Amino acid sequence: MEGRRNGALAENGGRYPSQRRPNGTLGSEDAVSYHHVGQRMQDITGDGGVLKEIIRAGYGEVVPQDASVLVKFSGYLEHMDRPFDTNCFRKNPKLMKLGKDITLRGMEAGLLTMKKGELARYLFKPSYAFGALGCPPLIPPNATVMFEIELLDFLDSEECDQFFNMSTEQQGTFPLQKVLKVAATEREFGNYLFRQNHFKEAKKRYKRASSVLNHLNAKEDEQVKVDAAKLLIFLNLSFTYLKLECPARALAYGEKALEIDEKNAKALFRCGQACLSLAEYERARDFLVKAQKAQPFNHDINNELKKLASCYGDYMMKEKEMCCRMFSSLRCPSAEEDLKKGREKNPALNSQH
Repeated sequence: MEGRRNGALAENGGRYPSQRRPNGTLGSEDAVSYHHVGQRMQDITGDGGVLKEIIRAGYGEVVPQDASVLVKFSGYLEHMDRPFDTNCFRKNPKLMKLGKDITLRGMEAGLLTMKKGELARYLFKPSYAFGALGCPPLIPPNATVMFEIELLDFLDSEECDQFFNMSTEQQGTFPLQKVLKVAATEREFGNYLFRQNHFKEAKKRYKRASSVLNHLNAKEDEQVKVDAAKLLIFLNLSFTYLKLECPARALAYGEKALEIDEKNAKALFRCGQACLSLAEYERARDFLVKAQKAQPFNHDINNELKKLASCYGDYMMKEKEMCCRMFSSLRCPSAEEDLKKGREKNPALNSQH
């Protein structure tokens, strides 16, 4: 029970934020009792334990069991205008898995009724919140709490969990469409981690997605779908390795992408970036010129070509200076210099013609 009572406070360390209501949705209702607010809300659990009011409708599918969700939330006590817990002021909210990272019963029950983009208000009775004991000193005993929750995104990881719990033989019997979905979900997890600048963790997810597809024995008419999925993952891995400052690996995955689609502008661009980092200027130029031919008005490609010209100019200048220093140290003194030294040693030579 202790972990369940403290679950909603874990995200913010149990501290009162100094800011006022993040969503600004309660307005004049601040002084209204939760009893009156609850009268217009929908009972989603059937026992009055969790009441819901939709503030902004979402779209698409409802959050499935075992999904990982990206949410913003704020929790309030009755007659208080500051949240006792919120993550709304975090730049990058954490992706949380239902049943594992979200341990407040009411929040999980509420999320399972939400759609992407939805903003909703909930009342959680004590049995769905912090129980009879509360969570001192922030939450008093038997407290009904209000939560405002915005569902930013979610990833359905149920089939991923099922797939990776199988043996290799069992994975081989998984239908192609489901395997492609597993790979796509792993890639989406990687994309989320990449956006958070967790490049090493993103790389692991992308490689996991790649390994799923590498073990597929697709039929000829199915290979197009598999290649399309591989292409996206190879491009992600190429970009991630550039971020990790591993240009050789970035080039390798860029070239794998080009094996699937030799005219892919993004793959050509990544290969060009990698070659530029490796100071392979001729190869970088070849890749970037081809990328520019595919997308002549692409701002990033054109800027990379300018960067290449600058780097190549600096490189040639340094090469020239180095060559000059090398040859100047090897060159024999001129006859003029010999004569000058001789005159300094023997002044009588100055009068000879």
